[in-house]
Amino acid sequence: MGTVLDSHFLALTAIVTAGYQLLFFVITALLKFDKVTDFAGSTNFIILAVLTLVLKGTWHFRQVVLSFLVVTWGLRLGLFLLLRILQWGEDRRFDEMRSNLGKLAVFWIFQAVWVWTVSLPVTVVNGIDRDPSVQAADIIGWIMWSVGVSVEATADQQKLTFKNAPENRGKWCNVGLWNISRHPNYFGEILLWWGIFVAASPVLEGSEWLVILGPIFLTLLLLFLSGIPLLEKSADKKFGNVAAYRVYKRTTSPLIPLPPAVYRSLPSWFKSVFLFEFPFYSRDLPEEGST
Repeated sequence: MGTVLDSHFLALTAIVTAGYQLLFFVITALLKFDKVTDFAGSTNFIILAVLTLVLKGTWHFRQVVLSFLVVTWGLRLGLFLLLRILQWGEDRRFDEMRSNLGKLAVFWIFQAVWVWTVSLPVTVVNGIDRDPSVQAADIIGWIMWSVGVSVEATADQQKLTFKNAPENRGKWCNVGLWNISRHPNYFGEILLWWGIFVAASPVLEGSEWLVILGPIFLTLLLLFLSGIPLLEKSADKKFGNVAAYRVYKRTTSPLIPLPPAVYRSLPSWFKSVFLFEFPFYSRDLPEEGST
């Protein structure tokens, strides 16, 4: 990323990210209070976007727009997740961590890496002086972000409404966007961060293109580690012996929204290669007829 200033700029963002996550790690470890976890992650994105915009102080139009998009996404998601966990109670992800300081520390370190890496496109745009005029890539990126954040917000609200209805207790969510994707919220999040990268691309030169690691990291994380695999495993264990659930899983795209009739008709190899229907998403699904 070229200059001493940029190196110091990136180092500062890493320090701020680590310090912010350390603060919440201490709160979680001392008070056994894990309801602020997702809020800490989402608001960290806001802090980085605002901090880098203000510190550089050039206030280019592209910098302001990208920072605004990140702040808008972070506020929406952070408040939604905080209110949801306060309503639902404890975060089950931490059942095995509350009494294990080492595992808890690893989680918070990983969250800091996630925030810093995914923020790279907006961090670098805010830290450089180049300011080409608005191009097609900017508009395409903004549209991608708009669609992505709309899908994510809609999916989150649909699932929350579904879960809060007493008649849906013990059921999996298959309404609205969840009828055409098993994880529409993740589709929205991946799309919006790729949109941020596309909108950042007009100012990138040389090694600055490495900021593509941000959306790549997020995509791999949700596809292979802490996103879809964990939720598929949990749902398969809960509902794997329910015939209707097995039909839902077989006919509903794991990520990219598609009508079930279309998805059902596609060959397995196409689903695996282009639609991310990986076999390990079903490794915890009981064999049909088992109890």
